Amino acid sequence: MSSPGDSKAEVRKLLREVLVGREDPDGFFAMCVSLLGHQETRSHFLTLVQPLSSANRSLHASLASIYEEYFSQSDKALDEELDAELELALTLSLADVQPQPTPTQQSKPQHQKGLDHTWPTSSQRGPEPFQSLTQSCRSALQKNRPCEANRHQTAEPNRSRSVSTSPDQQVLSSDKEELDHKPKRSKNRRQRRKAAAHQHVVGLLCSPSATPPVLLWFRRDLRLCDNPALIGSLQAGAPVIPVFIWSPEEEEGPGITVAVGGACKYWLHQALSCLCSSLERLGSRLVFSKADASGSGASLKELAKETGARTVMANALYEPWLKDRDDLVASALQEDGVMLKMFHSYCLRDPYSVSTVGVGLRGIGSVSHFMSCCRQNPGSPLGTPLDAPESVPTSKHWPQGVSLEQLKLARMPRRKDGTTIDWAANIRKSWDFSEDGAHARLEAFLHDGVYKYDKESGRADAPNTSSLSPYLHFGQLSPRWLLWDAKGARCRPLKFQRKLAWRDLAYWQLILFPDLPWESLRPPYKSLRWSTERKHLKAWQRGRTGYPLVDAAMRQLWLSGWMNNYMRHVVASFLIAYLHLPWQEGYRWFQDTLVDADVAIDAMMWQNGGMCGLDHWNFVMHPVDAAMTCDPYGTFVRKWCPELADLPDELIHQPWKCPASMLRRAGVVLGQNYPERVVTDLEGRRTQSLQDVALVRKRFSKYVDKRTGCDLVPLPPRLVSEALGLSRIVESDSFLLPLITRMEFKHQLDDPDGDAASNPYNAVLKGYVSRKRDETIAFMNERDFTASVMHEGAQRRERLEGDLRRLEGLPPPPAARGRARRTPTTKDRFSIVPGGAVSSHR
Repeated sequence: MSSPGDSKAEVRKLLREVLVGREDPDGFFAMCVSLLGHQETRSHFLTLVQPLSSANRSLHASLASIYEEYFSQSDKALDEELDAELELALTLSLADVQPQPTPTQQSKPQHQKGLDHTWPTSSQRGPEPFQSLTQSCRSALQKNRPCEANRHQTAEPNRSRSVSTSPDQQVLSSDKEELDHKPKRSKNRRQRRKAAAHQHVVGLLCSPSATPPVLLWFRRDLRLCDNPALIGSLQAGAPVIPVFIWSPEEEEGPGITVAVGGACKYWLHQALSCLCSSLERLGSRLVFSKADASGSGASLKELAKETGARTVMANALYEPWLKDRDDLVASALQEDGVMLKMFHSYCLRDPYSVSTVGVGLRGIGSVSHFMSCCRQNPGSPLGTPLDAPESVPTSKHWPQGVSLEQLKLARMPRRKDGTTIDWAANIRKSWDFSEDGAHARLEAFLHDGVYKYDKESGRADAPNTSSLSPYLHFGQLSPRWLLWDAKGARCRPLKFQRKLAWRDLAYWQLILFPDLPWESLRPPYKSLRWSTERKHLKAWQRGRTGYPLVDAAMRQLWLSGWMNNYMRHVVASFLIAYLHLPWQEGYRWFQDTLVDADVAIDAMMWQNGGMCGLDHWNFVMHPVDAAMTCDPYGTFVRKWCPELADLPDELIHQPWKCPASMLRRAGVVLGQNYPERVVTDLEGRRTQSLQDVALVRKRFSKYVDKRTGCDLVPLPPRLVSEALGLSRIVESDSFLLPLITRMEFKHQLDDPDGDAASNPYNAVLKGYVSRKRDETIAFMNERDFTASVMHEGAQRRERLEGDLRRLEGLPPPPAARGRARRTPTTKDRFSIVPGGAVSSHR
């Protein structure tokens, strides 16, 4: 332990840092408290900074003001604690004098450390009988009180860099302390956080006479790290009572949103259980409540009345119906004198603050347009993420709640014989539902998958995506923390960071069009002729379509509750473009089976895939050829469709083309252990889909721009008010907004009866395989660059010779002799090397 002289020398050294601007006054004062202790700082701080009174008067005045404010509030808190302990001593003394107090002499019982105390009123105490006792008790309490330096000392000398001005508020410590308690992170990101003053929050316990408790309302922010509402609660300097209120009717909203499906409810149950454990490690706990028909507002009012809380803090949600609910709750609480304070953290950008001013409406619906709006009209700074607190001030009186099981979030169905159907067994095996699991998955991705994300995120047979979507949805990982770590990684994937902008864009669209989850945005497409074949829908849902890539993805969804973004496009294209089933069916199934089911994101994706969203997908995934991109060797299909595991790579995605002998050897019987295809004429189905779209666009021609051929939609009220410069929302259908429209639809309008194959803008994406300009040259490059150059020269001479022979009317030269064979070393197993050009590979 350093001597007082060494500590003062260190303080003088820090004072020079303040003078040159490397340290701020608040941080300097915090270091003084840390180095010298409470009492030494009180005695010597003004002496140490006295030389500044002539050298830098403004700095000296600032430090003196910080000193006065800190110790004035500290003394006030100390006096309150002494008074509380004095009242306890008086009570015990009264208990000795009056062992049998009458009921009229008692006030409300107070609970402290498990004992019930009877508190006398001020008139009952009287100044005369107990004046000497009061003085003696106060003296004894002050004499036997623990050292104040220990009570107020916040950190070791090399830890805390800043402290709040009140001892009842948060204490900020540096990244050094964070690394002692958290798993190690990559060195460059640690330095990045340290440079940005990444702060750590410590909640301090309050005195017995502290202010009323704060209700911390958890919703979709089930984390301790970088939780603004939690930090705000700690800054209030009062006991914190975390609560979670389950109200499924409010979550659902006015339409058919399936906001919380079965898989989501199961994840929510597990995440709440993990949050309970995390809070218990900090000395707190989570109170559960189930709202009745009156809603969350009534539950919060009851909790506030029971606990005496005057403040409720929560992180905002952006679904329009939930924001309306929160506004009503705030008004109801305000009537009872309770304030509801909201914080922004669920998205990187508050979607209600996004404006098109200076950008216009051209290209609306695309992520590029949205990012331009954010750049042109920047909101509040993103800020630096905060680590979890080390403690949470607890209340002496906890409200009566219900158990987590009583919320019935993870209820399993039962068979007729009474046994349970555990449909979530594979989900439990696939995921770690905790906040620590979210950070572990992020670290794993930033150490490996991030380097392949830009070019290979579509691969279904390799874990090249982050799989962080469920943690983001339930708020176990904040988008700010995710963006911070992604930017701090050695490889900064712009495509990955762009996905966070897509997430914010989805919520902006949901605000503009609140009926996004259930009604098509483009008016003509509401009249599209959809199939009513229910057995096709059941086959798609169960992974029994007869198309292995689609079936594998749907089985993965059912068993693990997740699939990557590329496969979501594949199955959506198959449902809409080839089965002709309405996009709402796919949306509802995703909402019920995805663990990351998000109303805004899923609605935007399915609207775009269903040809009626703000941004048309300019592609349609082919259920067979798309495998060349995402599963070229059949690994993904073999995992989720094991009955096809013995088929060769070339035919595993189209078993109907296998010879009977090959199917027999692989143990595959089509129609029995693997289904027949639900539809066979894919080209015909696509042609019918295009013709149906052309028909409704022609029928509702007023919603098609005559000059550009783009679809038109009524401008949403929020954008109308913004365009007219009005502060209030104006409802009007007289303004039509042109949208991005797929080129093949524009062409089909001119030729409504044309087939898909003849459409020059056919959007079917056949999949792709990486190829070089010339595969022979690519092969030779691996062996000898010189040979490659020579071969290029030979090819050039052959072309010249061929041109001359054609000019003279001579027959073409004979082709090279020998069979073509596959290249054994190229990544693309479909590449072919002409046999006459190279020798066999050693």
